[in-house]
Amino acid sequence: MGLEDLKKYVRDIPDFPKEGIVFKDVTPLLHNNEAFHSAIDLMADQLKDIKFDYIASIDARGFILGAALAYKLNKGLILVRKKGKLPYKKITKDYELEYGTNSIEMHADSIKKGDNVIICDDLMATGGTSKAAIDIVNELGGNVTALSFLIELEGLGAREKIGNYPIKSLIKY
Repeated sequence: MGLEDLKKYVRDIPDFPKEGIVFKDVTPLLHNNEAFHSAIDLMADQLKDIKFDYIASIDARGFILGAALAYKLNKGLILVRKKGKLPYKKITKDYELEYGTNSIEMHADSIKKGDNVIICDDLMATGGTSKAAIDIVNELGGNVTALSFLIELEGLGAREKIGNYPIKSLIKY
């Protein structure tokens, strides 16, 4: 299944979570076994030449993709959660979304100095969440070797906000 075929499984939801936002719903893609399998295979293929130890997967849809990629590529999985969801010592970063602000957290013992990490999420829009995840990995002494997304919304300034990190995105709008 090619990229254009995968786009057919991404549903637009206008005015969600607030008016003026068009939400890219990936649940139809996840629901279809062939589309989901193809998406994970294609995302894994984009990462095959990158040196890394862990995939840091962002809450919540990023968990689905990150877990599948970590399994397929035989790597460890790190959870990057919304504030208040992790029970142990954690590092917290605040960030801005295109429609508000939020915070993410990672367990403080998730990364050792020198660990190579790929950050994974379902969608990159303005880059706020990804930049906060990068900052946490860096604060813990890890190295972000790339970022991996199922979908990238181009023209919202994410690449500029994230900086000079390799970005692998499968579907672009």
